[in-house]
Amino acid sequence: MIYLDHNATTPVDERVLQAMLPFFSDFYGNPSSLYKLARLSRSAIDTAREQVAQLVRVRPEQVIFTSGGTEANNLALKGCMPTVSAAAFLDRSVAYEMPYLSNYCTSILSSEFEHPSILQSGHAKLVNITEQGYIDQQALSIMLNQKFDLASFMLVNNETGVIQDIAGISALVKQQGVLVHTDAVQAAGKIAIDFQALGVDLMSLSSHKIYGPKGAGALITATEHLTAPLLTGGAQEGGLRAGTENVPAIVGFGKAAELAYSELGQRQQHCLQLRIYLEKHLLDLPGISVFAQDSNRVANTVQFGAQDCIGEMLLMQLDKQGIAVSSGSACASGEHSASHVLMAMGIEENLAKSAIRVSLGQENTVEEIDFFVQKLSKIV
Repeated sequence: MIYLDHNATTPVDERVLQAMLPFFSDFYGNPSSLYKLARLSRSAIDTAREQVAQLVRVRPEQVIFTSGGTEANNLALKGCMPTVSAAAFLDRSVAYEMPYLSNYCTSILSSEFEHPSILQSGHAKLVNITEQGYIDQQALSIMLNQKFDLASFMLVNNETGVIQDIAGISALVKQQGVLVHTDAVQAAGKIAIDFQALGVDLMSLSSHKIYGPKGAGALITATEHLTAPLLTGGAQEGGLRAGTENVPAIVGFGKAAELAYSELGQRQQHCLQLRIYLEKHLLDLPGISVFAQDSNRVANTVQFGAQDCIGEMLLMQLDKQGIAVSSGSACASGEHSASHVLMAMGIEENLAKSAIRVSLGQENTVEEIDFFVQKLSKIV
């Protein structure tokens, strides 16, 4: 199989797997217990927290581990509490009372190209995006005349790969006293991330997008702002995410974050060379349109349409040739409608329905790209 769907998930790096394996067998203690076996698990979680913190340049205490990006997004939006102080953040007894408090963020501003876990988390008002895949900042300025508690904007779009100017948007939004969350799931491991420089209050991350295991993610929070827990019943994660920690997955997430941080440059260069090569050959084919071609995108993502084709048909035909690609977001697969991202960008509906997303990874080669283009050309 030629795997070209790394934005959906990545294979677990062998070094990550080796870091995880002892915590399935030898070091199985519950990290909330006090004896040595448990303390080893607690120490491993602490190390992972430091590794994830390094990836986005924050302090370890700002990292709240979750089951993935979807939970982190839900925790950010559904648990947002703008009036809680830094002192309350450090007071676990306050955390237990939070589900019963009434000062949640109730008015949310977001955009038309967000992940379903944002769009379906509440009744957010959505700002338009441009044909190039950027948030329309003029429309955003007008919408900010209304009162909002929280704004949530994706740092890198999962379909087009477009990189959003979150720092600029955050500066604009914060003039109105609005908290800012960014879904950075597709950005981590692809571009350098500095939480403070982005000017955000909350950030979502996911392990399985950076060659770590599924089932682990994180919400990064500025300590002066706090979310109320979605899950209660334990003091884990400072009372913000109850339940016994998934130690092997968290350890794997930490190792994957460490590798993503140290190998960022080489990963970017490898994927960029392949993307340039792929796009050159795609544009030689009749009827092919690369979406957001001239926009600032991450190195690994190409989304394109094939005139008079159906994306799901192309996907299945390529699958028969041993090639794995996506027709859009894996979390929205099976819906058969045109991508909401492409429709928001003003792409004609039939062309949008033909969309295929290629997302490259570290194991991909030029030879695989040649094989893909050859098979695609015959199918089209």
